[in-house]
Amino acid sequence: MKKNVEVIWLVLILLSIFAFLLGYLKLVNSSLVTALLVSTFIKGQLVVDYFMGLNEVKFKYRIIPTLWLSVVLSLVAVAYYIPVGKL
Repeated sequence: MKKNVEVIWLVLILLSIFAFLLGYLKLVNSSLVTALLVSTFIKGQLVVDYFMGLNEVKFKYRIIPTLWLSVVLSLVAVAYYIPVGKL
């Protein structure tokens, strides 16, 4: 179990470094934003499953934070991909 948590933690660190580098290097295009949103979903799901301990509970309890994360990331995607017209 401890080895599994260490691997999950390493994946979270690597995905966070990826997100940081995208922002730091100002690499912004639609495919990289999509990759960033997917990596954020993966990070959130790893936290929900392993660090909140929901990987061993019933599905109906696991789906609540997953749906919340999906809604938030979908709203971020909509805000990014729909251009704002001049007011």
